[in-house]
Amino acid sequence: MRKKKTPIKTIYYTDEKTDEFSSAFIIPKRIDERWQYLRRGFWWSVKRWISYRLLAHPIGYAYCKIKLGWQVKNRQVLKGFAKKQGYFIYGNHTQETADAFIPSLSVCPKAVYTIVHPNNVSMPVLGRVNPYMGALPLPDTLQAARNFKRAICTRYSEGNAIMIYPEAHIWPYYIGIRNFPPTSFRYPAELNAPCFALTNVYKKRKRGIKPRVITYLDGPFYPDGSLPIKERAQKLRDEVYAKMIERSKESDCEYIRYLPKGEV
Repeated sequence: MRKKKTPIKTIYYTDEKTDEFSSAFIIPKRIDERWQYLRRGFWWSVKRWISYRLLAHPIGYAYCKIKLGWQVKNRQVLKGFAKKQGYFIYGNHTQETADAFIPSLSVCPKAVYTIVHPNNVSMPVLGRVNPYMGALPLPDTLQAARNFKRAICTRYSEGNAIMIYPEAHIWPYYIGIRNFPPTSFRYPAELNAPCFALTNVYKKRKRGIKPRVITYLDGPFYPDGSLPIKERAQKLRDEVYAKMIERSKESDCEYIRYLPKGEV
């Protein structure tokens, strides 16, 4: 790894599993059994196509390319996956805006549904649009949890990609990979579904202070059917986590440094 440039900002954290550093302040709505996870029908399909293909893709691509100098690498790992073959993607959560676009741009033309915090469907305007772009908010009640899981299984069986940020909280421009639990890997473990790692790394630019974002795709990783579900999910998590750690070492520019509180 190249010598890192002194970061322009230092952030101190208490717990890497729970601390959130998003600049947005949103009061999340309660996601209960009334939330429609599986929306269907002609007009829903029209609105989905307009929001996802006609608006989000070109806007997201322009934003990522111009603002972040974004590029995706190792996309050939997706070859051989038929249109109707779904899969799960796990990525590091380090961009407030771009993380909504990078997964779909990376695996296009495959459609992506993303597991999100309820904040993402609670905003005044975008909160109404995000479900059409594939946002699946985390549930707050038991019945909602059943509907949530049914939606994940259905969208996967339809041949879509399911995007998950297992770190859960946004740490902008963090160049490491935070420890995350195997909880979200239970879905592919139960469905015997392939998984991919999506790792955003930060590279020094020829000009400017902010680094450019390079996305690496790796996989596929398959569940070990010889293991019980819990151990199967843990093994998947360990394999994806190890690959993300390996890829994160490609970063050569630290724009924001994160340190435990009390450390200088």
